[in-house]
Parts: sequence; structure tokens; C-alpha cells
Amino acid sequence: MKKYVELTRSEAEALYERVKIEYEEYKSLGLSLDLSRGKPNSGQLDIADGLLRMPIDKEIFYSDSGFDYRNYGLVDGIPEAKKLFGELYGIAPENIIVGGNSSLQLMYDALARAMMFGTCDSERPWCREEGLKWICVAPGYDRHFRITEEMGFELLTVRMTESGPNMDEVERLVRDPKVKGIWCVPKYSNPTGNTYSDETVRRLAAMECAAPDFRIMWDNAYAVHSFTEDDDRLADIFAYAREYGNENRILYFASTSKVTLPGSGVAIVAASDENLAEIKRHMGTQTIGFDKINQIRHVAFFKNADNVRRHMLFLGAAIKEKFDITLSYLDELRGTDIAEWTVPRGGYFISLDITLGTATSVYSKMKEAGVTLTQVGATYPYGKDPEDKNLRLAPTYPSNKDLRMACEILVCAIKLAALEAILDKHS
Repeated sequence: MKKYVELTRSEAEALYERVKIEYEEYKSLGLSLDLSRGKPNSGQLDIADGLLRMPIDKEIFYSDSGFDYRNYGLVDGIPEAKKLFGELYGIAPENIIVGGNSSLQLMYDALARAMMFGTCDSERPWCREEGLKWICVAPGYDRHFRITEEMGFELLTVRMTESGPNMDEVERLVRDPKVKGIWCVPKYSNPTGNTYSDETVRRLAAMECAAPDFRIMWDNAYAVHSFTEDDDRLADIFAYAREYGNENRILYFASTSKVTLPGSGVAIVAASDENLAEIKRHMGTQTIGFDKINQIRHVAFFKNADNVRRHMLFLGAAIKEKFDITLSYLDELRGTDIAEWTVPRGGYFISLDITLGTATSVYSKMKEAGVTLTQVGATYPYGKDPEDKNLRLAPTYPSNKDLRMACEILVCAIKLAALEAILDKHS
């Protein structure tokens, strides 16, 4: 296929007229389709339906020591859940706190505590320091960026590469004592689907930071979200951190939000002994505890980590079907030089770059045609993509029929926006 930039003006005009007619036909359909967020659809949720239909034997409410999980207590989570998550993620159970359904809430709380009280490595609360900064790997997760923006940090953009964040740039930035941390989605990253290389994980754990209380927010949201048994391998950041004496640097988060039911899952934070002591000191004031019945219900449903992995093979196959559909439509753009995209092996998203810098135009055209995408710019700090080229695609939620229609319109909108930009240059 001929590259669009090589089209003559007359060729571009002729193609534009054909694509414009196609686009107007899509607009006339009165559609309302949603590709905006990484949500499972009902079919994917049904895979975990057994969690709700499972008969609850009263005996599961009691621990081996006789503790009644229906009562107050165990603010840091039940031991059975710590054991299950420890086995699943390769973390010592005693270094895990089990929370409610939202790992994002645990991340927010971690930064809010640091702002109010500091950390176990801080001289003072972060709110008493001026000019604080935070590293944001982009394209990245918009909700991460919003947390640190809301708390007053200056957001520093570092480019995502195939092996993780650009570590030369990260290592340069952490020489500034005002830089307090970095957001990381290390496996099947949101939205690129990349997994950090061993070298990247080692460098993050080993790097010399001017701020003694620097924190890596290790959001391992897609740790078990491979599409097939051929899973990406992610290095153990705690092992590297212990090797370099920087274990306090890591705050590790995960959840079952996209494993079972997002509205009623279980989340964890894992950390060093010193970090956990600091967290528990404030958590004991903040809450009387999370939902222990939901925690033991998840344990009774899965029983062990191998069963979680088997469950995820079914879910991964369902999600892979959505990705295969999306990628098959994007293939129509191959060779045109107007778009490039990632081909993830797991996770929930595809990162799409419109190489002519027309993301805003494509987003608007999709909206006019009745298709909602993730807000343009959302994958960058402050919601501003400096090159206006990135779109995050979330294929999981629509039905296959709706997904195919949305992808048809997307390809059409990309072509139309590119041709408009080319003709504008010719004028």
C-alpha cells in the first residue's frame, strides 16, 4: 500500500472524497459505542460468577485459630488471603496488607500519608516541602497522573520504551532531591502492553536517588493477565531492592479487579517491614478494617495460585479475541505510514500513535460518529499529549459486533484525519 505522504495532491483529493463518503455513512447510523475504559464486559465477568454462586459454609468464617472473620479485627487482612497473594506474586505473606476492592485507593492513601506524615525515611511530612516533583512514564495511566497532580506535584514526563521507562532519563531526574517518586505499571503496561526488562527493573532498584524517601509506586495491575500460557516474565523488584539496600523504596500494589469482579475484588499493598509498620500505624487510626468476608470468599473460591492462573487462561482467551479483532482492523493501515500501534501479549489496552499528529481530530471524528474513546491526551501528564498523536484503545467492553463496527469507524477516521492534514499542507 502506498504511503499517504507519497500521494500526489490529486490522489489525496480523490481518496479523501471516497473516505469522506464512507465516514458520513457511519455518522448517519446514530451509534453509541464505548471504547473508553478498560472494563470487562458481562461475558468476561461471568467467568467469575462462581464466586457469587458459591455456597458459603459457616466454617469458612473462622480462621484456624478460631478467629471469627465476621467481627472486628485484622485491619491488615486475613492470613489466608496473604498466603494466596504471596504465592501468586512471589512475595512473603508477612509483607502484604490485604485491603478492599481498589488498589488505586491504596495508592492514593500511600501518597496521602506521605504528604501528611512523611515516610519511614522522611525528615518531615512531604506537605512541608516545596516544589515536589513526580516522574510519570508516558504513555501511561491517567488516574496515576491525576493523583500526583491533585496533591500538588510537578509532573515530569519520561518516555516509555519497549523495555520500560527511558532509564537514562529517570536516573538523571532522580538526582534532584525534589523528585519523590515514579509511577510504574511494570507488566503489560497501561496502555502500551510492554513489560519491563530485567535491566530496567534492576536499574530502578539500584539507582542513586537524591531524595532518601524516594518511592517507586509499583502498580502490578496486570501481573496475571496474559492472553495465553506464554506469559511475559517480570523480574522480582524486591529481590533487586534488597540486593542494593533499597527495599524501602518499593510500594507494590495489585488486585483482583480484573481477575474476578471489579466492583467487589480484593487489593493488596506489599512493602518492606519498615514501610508496613508505618502504614499500619496510620491505618489503625483510619479504619477498623476491610471486608474480611470478601477476602475469605476469594480464598475459598480459588484455594491456591495455580487455580488463579487456570482461571486467567479462560479470561485471557476471551480478551485475546477482542484484541485480535481490533488488530485485524488496524492491519488495514499497515504500510500507509499514518499510524503505528503496539501488539500486546496481555493486559487491557493497545497504544495507538497517529503519526501525523492528528489524535484530537480522530477523537472528535469518532465522537461525532457515536464512538467514545479514552479522552485524547489522557495517557500523558496533565492530559496533554505534546505531539497530539496517542490514543488508548480499550477493546474489552463492547460486544464483538460493536467492536468490529467501532474499529471500522476508527480506521476510517484515521484515514480521513491524515488526508485532511496532507491536503492542508498542499494548500
